[in-house]
Amino acid sequence: MTQGFALGDITIQRIVEEERPIFDPLTFLPNLTKEVLEENRAWLEPAALDPVTGKLILCIQSWVVRTRHHTILVDTCVGNDKDRPNHPFWNRMRGEAYMRGLAALGLTVDDIDIVMCTHMHVDHVGWNTRLENGRWVPTFPKARYVFSAQEFAHWSAENARAPVPPFADSVLPVVEAGRAEMVADDHAIAENIRLEPTPGHTPHHVALRVGKGDQEALFTGDLIHSPLQARYPEISMRADWDPALAARTRRQVLECACEARTLLCFAHFPSPSRARLSRWGNGFRADPVG
Repeated sequence: MTQGFALGDITIQRIVEEERPIFDPLTFLPNLTKEVLEENRAWLEPAALDPVTGKLILCIQSWVVRTRHHTILVDTCVGNDKDRPNHPFWNRMRGEAYMRGLAALGLTVDDIDIVMCTHMHVDHVGWNTRLENGRWVPTFPKARYVFSAQEFAHWSAENARAPVPPFADSVLPVVEAGRAEMVADDHAIAENIRLEPTPGHTPHHVALRVGKGDQEALFTGDLIHSPLQARYPEISMRADWDPALAARTRRQVLECACEARTLLCFAHFPSPSRARLSRWGNGFRADPVG
């Protein structure tokens, strides 16, 4: 999707690090039942549920938002060379897809003006830094890295109790390099580009709202992981800090997005990873936008 799509005078593109079957749905979504999974298998397969392995197909990706004034990178995937023993398939990766994807957009690391992380989990901060002469340094040397100040405070406290590798190798080095900008959860990055509090997955998870009126997109981060959660917003995923709060936030955001016909740009939905919502029972259908 190197060509991207336009939203008024804003261009939106993706950098895909990987897209494949990754997690078993019943462990990834602990309050999903086998019965509900079977009821929905027909429409989930093959795009969102792999018929061979039975695993959820997820995309690990960054969104690139280009305005007349800024090139903004939303979330930064897993990254290379990171010690991730709890996620063997992401441990010390040496992938080329991410940097190839950046280049395919005609961009270099020097072209990114702003890096915005919706939260500080392993697959959203990884390319914040790269290994250089044995040290972690900011991958995007000219960028301002926009972090929720309260999200940072939460993970700083967690890391003080017990090491949190993604925080230690992908967030702290950015702060130490003087490239971090700590902001409120409703901070305006630029005109018509604003953070929006979406707590639950982490205490201070934020989404990013871009554009205005009928030319508006919401970058959801980990507010939602699978189209199944659109149909059943009460289904939360295993890494949610507060599953009940995550479910309430998800329903509220999806309700508003459905009413306003907001374009949703998802962190992990299978390609094309963007959709508008229509009502489906007590939930929503995520209708892909090509």
